[in-house]
Amino acid sequence: MQVYAKQGDTLDMICQRYFGRTAGITEQVLAANRGVAELGAVLPLGQVIQLPDQAPQAQRAVIQLWD
Repeated sequence: MQVYAKQGDTLDMICQRYFGRTAGITEQVLAANRGVAELGAVLPLGQVIQLPDQAPQAQRAVIQLWD
């Protein structure tokens, strides 16, 4: 899926908007968009960003209060 950067967007903001999280996704998006890191933290308006079709779910550690 392709998305276009809005004014003031960063890569992690785009990941949060479309996937609801950034952990593990931002790295995949960076890998899929070679050269986007050289554009700086704030992406240019209208920059095309390729997103993975389906992002893997983040692993959560289960904490048990009582055993």
